[in-house]
Amino acid sequence: MTENTKLWGGRFAGASSPELSRFSRSDPRYFAMAPYDLHGSRAHVRELNRAGLINDSELGLFLATIDHLARDVSEGSVQPREADEDVHTFLERLLIERMGPVGGKIRAGRSRNDQAANDLRLYMRDKVRTVSALVVELAQALASQAENHLHTPVPGFTHLQSAQPVVFGHQLLAHAQPLLRDLQRFQDWDRRAAVSPLGAAALAGSTFALNPEIAAVDQGYETSAENSIDAVGSRDAAIEFLFVCSLTLIDISRLCEEIISWASQQFRWIRMDDAYCTGSSIMPQKKNPDIAELARGKAGRVLGDLVGLMAAVKSLPLAYNRDLAEDKNAVLDAVDTLEVALPALSGLVRTFTVNVEEVTRQATAGFTLATEVADWLARQDIPFSEAHDISGALVRFCEANGLDYGDLSDEQLASVDPRLTPAVRSVLSIEAALEAHSGFGGTAPHRVAEQLTRLRARLDQVQSWTADYQGLRVTPYAGS
Repeated sequence: MTENTKLWGGRFAGASSPELSRFSRSDPRYFAMAPYDLHGSRAHVRELNRAGLINDSELGLFLATIDHLARDVSEGSVQPREADEDVHTFLERLLIERMGPVGGKIRAGRSRNDQAANDLRLYMRDKVRTVSALVVELAQALASQAENHLHTPVPGFTHLQSAQPVVFGHQLLAHAQPLLRDLQRFQDWDRRAAVSPLGAAALAGSTFALNPEIAAVDQGYETSAENSIDAVGSRDAAIEFLFVCSLTLIDISRLCEEIISWASQQFRWIRMDDAYCTGSSIMPQKKNPDIAELARGKAGRVLGDLVGLMAAVKSLPLAYNRDLAEDKNAVLDAVDTLEVALPALSGLVRTFTVNVEEVTRQATAGFTLATEVADWLARQDIPFSEAHDISGALVRFCEANGLDYGDLSDEQLASVDPRLTPAVRSVLSIEAALEAHSGFGGTAPHRVAEQLTRLRARLDQVQSWTADYQGLRVTPYAGS
């Protein structure tokens, strides 16, 4: 066999230039599509058997060889050559080397166009489960910390200014809830992506693979594409997948920003476990939240992947154009980033400890109970506009005299406004303030506990979904 393994070239009289070969060859990362390409090949040879292009004996040989090749790819015992232009060329070369000329029959009725679209879609449907499982782990780590701090008060913030007290569990679950929505978006995406492009061939459909809906089910899809041009020319599935990955990293980045603040000397809310932080090469005392900083930074790069692919696709004519090769680089980068960032961040969240005494002290610092005073006045049938002014005047009095609410005498309360009777002290405790916010979704500890129970049930549902995918988990050919 010659070294010319290209899947095209019959009408060309001369060899490709070295410059073209270098530029045209797939990025080495794209050979990660090999297991998915082989998975699609199993369905395709069954189609060729139904069409009568390969007999039952040849079908058995194909399936056995594909299974052996899949094992070799998984073990890393076969590697692409420089002359292998892409993953499709690489695998077809190996099939022909192992099967002889009959291996070349596999090219009938399909194109690299529908193969490439199919490989990426199979990859994304596989990886959406592994990534989602990692997101679940992070949400569960947040849930575990929240369970430990259903009664731990901290200051809640607006504009990064102390606003009202909340329990720390509520704050933590405020980061878990967006992650749950991201997981639901991944599930929604998968329902739309469960459509096979295989059988579209170059753009017009195949003259041999006439039952693509059967091949779709063989691969773990729900159905096959309605329109062969759309099947090979669109990349909205990849763009939407990248959007959910990007939004997940944005939500992670916001969590990271808070962790970085919580771990600082200025906040002193948490202590990071030594196993999940780093030190300084010059300052011996430092414990740096590198995991949170790295994840925060990588969110920007994956967002760039999304924008880059959208820009590549925005003006493309139908059907296939080589610009679409950019899809794999963007998706692979997003998946690789999430697969390395999520376990590290989950470990950081799972192992940090909370400085309960310090956060409790801070919970009422800065007059965070001022709204409770205004609400108490409103319950005394005072219009809230007046109640707001009275509570603000009380804050101003305390600041001018260096006092906190607990330092005020009955006379001082009355000097601000006679309607501030001693009974107002019933709301001037952190426990009363937290319990008062007892509506659905509020920060009252029992409400946060209810929220936690619901969250865990939804995470369990997603966890079951991540284990339920049958795409690549096919029964190997019996003769292999």
